[in-house]
Formats: sequence, structure tokens, C-alpha cells
Amino acid sequence: MSQEQQTQDSQNEKSLMAKRFRGFLPVVVDVETGGFNADTDALLEIAMVTLRMDDDGYLHPHETLSANIHPFDGANLEREALDFTGIDPFDPERDAEFEIDALSAMFQTVRREVKHNGCNRAVLVGHNAHFDHGFLRAAIARNDIKRDPFHPFSSFDTASIAALALGHTVLAKSCKMAGIDFDNSSAHSAAYDTFKTAELFCFIINRYKDLGGWPLAGADLSDDND
Repeated sequence: MSQEQQTQDSQNEKSLMAKRFRGFLPVVVDVETGGFNADTDALLEIAMVTLRMDDDGYLHPHETLSANIHPFDGANLEREALDFTGIDPFDPERDAEFEIDALSAMFQTVRREVKHNGCNRAVLVGHNAHFDHGFLRAAIARNDIKRDPFHPFSSFDTASIAALALGHTVLAKSCKMAGIDFDNSSAHSAAYDTFKTAELFCFIINRYKDLGGWPLAGADLSDDND
């Protein structure tokens, strides 16, 4: 076999990451917002953590991306939400970016990671993922972003899998039960919460592997078209 053919075969072989998640690359996302309505309330912070899988099939956090965001024109800001997060949307020291600039830069990195891991597209991982996914989708639509690497409706919810694996749904409590340090005074920062969610997701996926859950005994991990 020629070196060129060997290189092509290597490129065509699915990575462990692609095999584990059916061609999806999990990317952990968290948002801080000015309310609960994704269509009307401001996106104020967003963070993403990409993941890598080692040669033994264990998942690890890789790269953290985060940005403070200017409220979009006409965005609603609920006082209760701002008091809860402690965010002052108009503080000049926030060094805020416009949604389209922050998301375009993050998406470029995510697309690179999708390619690096031999996956087809990214899938959002979030704690109560429906909330984060809703605000991300609204910002994408609002800014008419075309090269969106994320699956439009699928997501992985760590609140749900933590309920299964740990018997709890609250992020801080779930992390502590998993032996992951969690500083409550740092919570409700998108960057901090995203990284802790990434650690929790990796812990549960890796623990499931250690218990014999992946690969399943006798499972065929060869390339397929499913």
C-alpha cells in the first residue's frame, strides 16, 4: 500500500470521539442573560469549552472561549436577572463585544475542532441545555450567522445525566458529589460555569466508560454509515 493510500485511509477512519458520539463533537456552552426569554432578553455573557479524547478513550476539557456581550439593540433587561448574576451590562470595564463578533470567532474555533476530531458537526452540552441552546439559536438568527457548526436542535443536558449518574441536578451539588471543586462565589460567570459543566460531563462520560458502558462488550466500532 502506498504512503498516499495509507494517509487517505487514516483520514477516512473515524476518530474515537466521532465513534463515541456518532460523529458529533460535544462542545460545552453556558450563557448569562438579562432574563429568561431568548427572543427578547439580552445575551450578556457566553462561554464555550471544547473537548478532546485521549488515545484510551477518556474525555478531557481542552480550550475555553468566553466573551462579555453588548446587549443587542432593543434588548430587554430584567432587574431580577441582573441582580442574580451581578452583571452591569453597561460597565465599560466589561470589555464587551457585539454578538456577531464574539460568536463568529468562537464558531471558527469550534469548526476547527470539529475537523480536528474527524466529526461532522458540534452538539451543544449544557446544564439545563434547553436554556443555553435557546439563547444561542436566537443570537444566531438575530445576526444571520450562516456558518453555524452546532446541530440546530440536538443537545446533551448535564442536569439530566447528572440525575442519572449522581442522583442530583444542581450543578454545584453535582460537581461536589463527583469530587469536582466548586466555588459558589465564582458561579454565574459563564466562563466558570462552562468549565465546571465540562468537568462534570467528562467525569460522567469517563465514569460510565470505567463501569464498562463504552465501548459496549462486543460492540463493533468500525466505520459505518449510521
